[in-house]
Amino acid sequence: MPMEHEENPWKTLDSEKVYESAWIAVNKHNVLNPANNPAIYSTIHFKNKAIGVIPLDENYNTWIVGQYRYPTNNYSWEIPEGGGNLNIPYIDSAARELLEETGLKAEKYTEIMRMHLSNSASDEEAIVFVAQNLSYHNAEPEETEVLQIKKLPFNELYKMVNEGKITDAITIAAVYKTKVMIDSRLI
Repeated sequence: MPMEHEENPWKTLDSEKVYESAWIAVNKHNVLNPANNPAIYSTIHFKNKAIGVIPLDENYNTWIVGQYRYPTNNYSWEIPEGGGNLNIPYIDSAARELLEETGLKAEKYTEIMRMHLSNSASDEEAIVFVAQNLSYHNAEPEETEVLQIKKLPFNELYKMVNEGKITDAITIAAVYKTKVMIDSRLI
């Protein structure tokens, strides 16, 4: 097991931003690798946090959102998720995403996990909440979103994850964590 405070074995010689958009910046780093040999390391910096929400009603029903994902060229069923501005409390971003994508508002939010999504190439971090004590309103999707909304028992979503029908990383991790919390009677 590695020590928690190990020294960084990589030495950065210089860095250059090679691309930037409103969402990401791609950087090229000339480095010396751990063997002290020259190398190039490219990284992606995300300008927002990834926010995910698992809504749960009193009967342990949940809602998932279906949408076409351009980068993977496929249709994906996921928990409500999106970008959270770094200057806004993450719980506020979770509430916004839940309302935008499902039309749900929650009285109670519980942060259940934080995780790095691809730490070999990016600094993207996800923060996931369970939302409870729900009320129903109109969804307010962004202009870039063409969404389907599906209400289903949480155990059915869990089964979909186990059967490989869900491939979104945030959804998979959040469903497994939520399942443990439900079974342990923590939520």
